[in-house]
Amino acid sequence: MKVLILGAGVVGATTAYMLARDGCKVTVLERRESSGLETSFANGGQVSASHAEPWASPESLRLAMTWLGRNDAPLSFPLFHSDPALWAWSLRFLANCTTARARVNLERTLRVAAYSRAQLKRLNAELPLSYARRTSGILHVYRNGRDFDHARRAAEQMATFGLSRQVLTPDGCVGIEPALADAAPTLVGGLFSPDDESGDAFAFTQEMTSRAQDLGAEFRFGCTVRSLTRENGRLSGVQTDHGAQRADLFILAAASHSPALARTVGLRLPIYPAKGYSLTAPGGSATPTISVTDDAAKMVFSNLGGRLRAAGTAEFQGWNDTLTPQRTALILRNARALFPRGADYEQASYWCGLRPVTPDSTPILGFAPGIDNLLLNTGHGTLGWTMAVGSARIMADLAAGRTPEIDLDGLGAERFMRHSFSTR
Repeated sequence: MKVLILGAGVVGATTAYMLARDGCKVTVLERRESSGLETSFANGGQVSASHAEPWASPESLRLAMTWLGRNDAPLSFPLFHSDPALWAWSLRFLANCTTARARVNLERTLRVAAYSRAQLKRLNAELPLSYARRTSGILHVYRNGRDFDHARRAAEQMATFGLSRQVLTPDGCVGIEPALADAAPTLVGGLFSPDDESGDAFAFTQEMTSRAQDLGAEFRFGCTVRSLTRENGRLSGVQTDHGAQRADLFILAAASHSPALARTVGLRLPIYPAKGYSLTAPGGSATPTISVTDDAAKMVFSNLGGRLRAAGTAEFQGWNDTLTPQRTALILRNARALFPRGADYEQASYWCGLRPVTPDSTPILGFAPGIDNLLLNTGHGTLGWTMAVGSARIMADLAAGRTPEIDLDGLGAERFMRHSFSTR
């Protein structure tokens, strides 16, 4: 079977490997000059099932209201904007900010994240992969008592879905990560997820690309997909700047660019880009050894082979991927606040990327409604690296006619089909 995958980020490249391993003839189309150069390039580096709590929740809505108008807020949302896609996405987001919806979306997201984490462990047992992997867990620290109380309740809810998290005192946090000693007086507690991991998502993406190529997959870089072609309920091909490409099966894994391509065949996907920032700097005298999430700043920190990666914040500015100096300064300020000796910040490099967020914080996985040879593997939001291996395994199972190992109920695009909001 000939399979055409659109997108070579961590999701697309891993999917290519999984299908090539199954014996499919795989071609990947990527507009950039190599794989993993966009959202996968310099993200936070966490494989964090513990981070599966959806953005859409009553607590998130409360925080968002307190951040409105603040230049230093973790979330930057325009009060006045003329983008119909953002209005449509926002209405759906608000509809999911109820306690009942948040619980449903938590289970769906955690279902994929936990499965994918297990698949990543299995993959590492099978292959000698090199991507600065650390399996010492993720520590989530809190500076506000109310936020910590909310997090502990959320942890109890996650426990009912099988995710283990340990509640820690400030001293317990420092015991696990001594580099937090400088910030210890500001902490009220923490949650430790021992089964989570961290690593360099870009290096992993390159590894998956190389492994897929070894199995015969072809990656066509510098090839921009312009549109999809539909005939009699099936895709017949795609139009690119290098001409038409045909296949038996198509997989849309183009992250924030997925809605524009899907719309060319009448499929409206409510995905909107949330721009995130990161810095990467050489390690300092007290670089954290495990990955840490700072709840107050909404930032994550990972040690990538002696380099400190600090990432976070979210801007809703459409498909604009330019760096904003004010936001890079915020990332630097927050990194220095938590880990003042964590890196040589004078040597930091900065990056931003567009994360494909759905209104319910749950990815879109499965066959496209009404198109029986188009698989959707997109909308992973901030958890693309966390969900990549599991999502790829699901795609391979569906392509082969196998029943996936997890239930896909509530993960398909059908859940959005009651409405007809445009996404661009």
